[in-house]
Amino acid sequence: MNSLTNAFVNSLTNSLSDPADILTIAWVILPFFAGFVSYLLPRLTRYLTLGVAMASALYALLLFVAPSPLTLTLLDHFGVTLLLDRLSSYFILTNALVTAAVLLYCWGTNKSTFFYAQMLIVHGSINAAFACTDFVSLYVALEVSGIAAFLLIAYPRTDRSIWVALRYLFISNTAMLFYLIGTALVYQATQSFSFAGLSQAPPEAMALIFVGLLVKGGIFVSGLWLPLTHSESETPVSALLSGIVVKAGVYPLVRCALLVEASDPIVRSFGVATALLGVSYAVFEKDSKRMLAFHTVSQLGFILAAPEVGGFYALTHGLVKSALFLLAGTLPSRSFKTLQQQPLDRRIWVALAMASFSISGFPLLSGFGAKVLTMQSLAAWQVIGMNLAALGTAISFAKFIFLPIGSQTAVRPGLWAALLLLLGGLVAANLVYLDAYTLANIIKPLATIGAGWLLYFLVFRHSVVRLPRLFEQFEHLIGVISLSLVVLFWMAFARWSEAIG
Repeated sequence: MNSLTNAFVNSLTNSLSDPADILTIAWVILPFFAGFVSYLLPRLTRYLTLGVAMASALYALLLFVAPSPLTLTLLDHFGVTLLLDRLSSYFILTNALVTAAVLLYCWGTNKSTFFYAQMLIVHGSINAAFACTDFVSLYVALEVSGIAAFLLIAYPRTDRSIWVALRYLFISNTAMLFYLIGTALVYQATQSFSFAGLSQAPPEAMALIFVGLLVKGGIFVSGLWLPLTHSESETPVSALLSGIVVKAGVYPLVRCALLVEASDPIVRSFGVATALLGVSYAVFEKDSKRMLAFHTVSQLGFILAAPEVGGFYALTHGLVKSALFLLAGTLPSRSFKTLQQQPLDRRIWVALAMASFSISGFPLLSGFGAKVLTMQSLAAWQVIGMNLAALGTAISFAKFIFLPIGSQTAVRPGLWAALLLLLGGLVAANLVYLDAYTLANIIKPLATIGAGWLLYFLVFRHSVVRLPRLFEQFEHLIGVISLSLVVLFWMAFARWSEAIG
């Protein structure tokens, strides 16, 4: 143990000759240091959290304009490295903006120092996950973020919140046991923990690692723990979970798809399947928070369906979904049937409509550019499935867009500050891909949205169909994970056979 520690210290000391490396290590450590200081100076907790979020946003912007990726080797003999590039910058910026928005929403509440400290730990561990390109560092980051997320879910200390949190923790830890076994197999085959080692590892290593990441990321049937967890958590925690926490499991899948050629079609396949599964539930869901949670599952599929542009889509989705969960917490009811008979505050409706338009792919908001980029990056076999998922998205969010308007509601000031940041980010991010604004690119999403609205009024608005919740039940979730593992092994083995054949 001492030799490993000495090797790490010597390797880290040798690598920190570049100011950019020092800045990176300081950025990784900052949230955890701020979390510790917040207990010593509790009155400064909110300011420390805001400062950390701003530091992450600034670091992401520096990465975005950096001429080349930053690689930092911590333990070269074990392949323990950090890689910061354009892909990382999108995910880190998402983390910064969502954390800042949730903080602003909670600013005037009586949340304790403990709550903000856990936010800092979640923020820091997810930043670390977005920097890792080795499986052992990623394991540590995911476990730390999982424990902090568990504590945030259980924060109200009600019987319901504690049960939901324990359910989340049990499923998460079970999945990470599979992941850890896969990591050991990668090291056995390559003497390295690097993501790139998957190309030389046996197919069961990829299957075990990917099943852990699918569960952590809320992907396909392995992610059916997500709707209950996200819908039953407190409003700011739901925004944090759907906006950023699940992306800690999605990011490594995107990175592996880009680094390991054999994993790309597997990741893309799960992207399409996830997009369709989530939206299939969302279009029939009558509970607003559960609809948003199922749509989180679906939108994570869009990120995986086109890994090379997944970073931009992740940013857009994080901003939209956080805004929608914060808005859902201000609605007079979670039931769409009730909401259709209670006029909304005009200001709330405008914010709901902006977020819903963006996620549906309407021009002038970043969701449009993200959708266009994703659709242009699909393989031919993905096109039909992803177009159906886009149509389902338009149907789902018509439920918000066509709610009645009229009443006035007292809303906490923190909500408007959070929405200004999130919705303003959607407008600003629209500038990233102005080349998307061609006539053909504009007509297609508008036609999809129009068709979705028509189907909503003709079919889904008065539909009473409820899809079964069997696989969401706790006693079936582990079985579903096991089935996912079998499917993953079959897919990985097929790719491995092609490679050696």
